[in-house]
Amino acid sequence: MASFTNQFVRALAAGMLALVFVIPQDTLAQSHVVSPSELQSAAVASTQARQHNLDTLQQFVSTPTAEKALKSAHLDAQQVKNAVSQLNDQDLAQLASRANKAQSDFAAGRLSDRDLIIILVCIAALILIIVAVR
Repeated sequence: MASFTNQFVRALAAGMLALVFVIPQDTLAQSHVVSPSELQSAAVASTQARQHNLDTLQQFVSTPTAEKALKSAHLDAQQVKNAVSQLNDQDLAQLASRANKAQSDFAAGRLSDRDLIIILVCIAALILIIVAVR
């Protein structure tokens, strides 16, 4: 019985090896390759998302209320605006999301002017800290 099992295992292994060598390697490799059009689409989508997030933060810190709040907190509004473009995609997306949430909460009446100003100053300070650390 043991010799039959050994012969079966050897035959199975030989069959698997033969199968591996018979199948062209190109067909196996091509199933994992990303097409150039998919790469281009992903790059365009990433660029558009980054630009949207940049615009969101730039608008958030460019309002007259924001500039006044930054000035009262002794933060240079222009320095904050310049630092926004230096953020990486992940930090930029997180801060843009927080800015959007703060603006929508303010518009819905869930935040007061004072709350919005505090959030704005915190986001601006966070931007400057992130950029300074890099």
